[in-house]
Amino acid sequence: MEKTEWYLEYEIQYNRPGLLGDISSLLGMLSINIISINGVENSRRGMLLLSNHDEQITRLKSILQTMDTIKITKIRKPKLRDKLAVRHGRYINSDVDDRKTFRFVRNELGLLVDFMAELYKKEGHKLIGIRGMPRVGKTESIVAASVCANKRWLFVSSTLLKQTIRSQLIQDEYDSDNLYIIDGIVSTQRANEKHWQLIREIMQLPAIKVVEHPDMFVQSTEYELDDFDYIIELRSNENEEITYEPIAEQRFNQDSGFSAFDF
Repeated sequence: MEKTEWYLEYEIQYNRPGLLGDISSLLGMLSINIISINGVENSRRGMLLLSNHDEQITRLKSILQTMDTIKITKIRKPKLRDKLAVRHGRYINSDVDDRKTFRFVRNELGLLVDFMAELYKKEGHKLIGIRGMPRVGKTESIVAASVCANKRWLFVSSTLLKQTIRSQLIQDEYDSDNLYIIDGIVSTQRANEKHWQLIREIMQLPAIKVVEHPDMFVQSTEYELDDFDYIIELRSNENEEITYEPIAEQRFNQDSGFSAFDF
């Protein structure tokens, strides 16, 4: 029978010596394997488990609920957030009102890269937007996650090295396994109709598309924020405000020239 992954999270009510050993022994008696374990938030501990039968998890939950030293907070099939919480020891911050918006600060770049890499590994069309001020690490994180996910990345528009605005791709660049990166401000302020036609073609591909500055991107296109599957916000610190006027002005005034793809 195929084994099933489960996520168990509990809050420690009384941290006595040997508590983890007792829980590990209980899992062993129920023939449930521990894949990984970590503290995830304050006095909480998370575990990824592997079980042969759902009945084993039902019995585990019943027994754990009788223990006064812990309180079960989650026991479910693991979500991506659960797996990353165990891996990194913390949960990804998400918007309470908009569940597709996830927030990171600069000292969480490792977690951000891991999160995006997992999104990239999913097959089919995914449209991801990323907000953030200049030099906070947006483009670098996008590229690093591409490497982790073993994806080939292509800049459709960008300012990473020089201002790049592409109006066509070569044949092997039309590939659903590629990752396409678009700078919403550069495309909006500098692009011509050929560039937008290319973007429309790319949007039809069953591939991953990442748009920096999605709010600016949707202002001048037929696309809407509702079309995005995920919105990521990256800040230097938790109190930083993301504003677009200084970013747009900086992009517009750059005189670094255009790349060889600007035709």
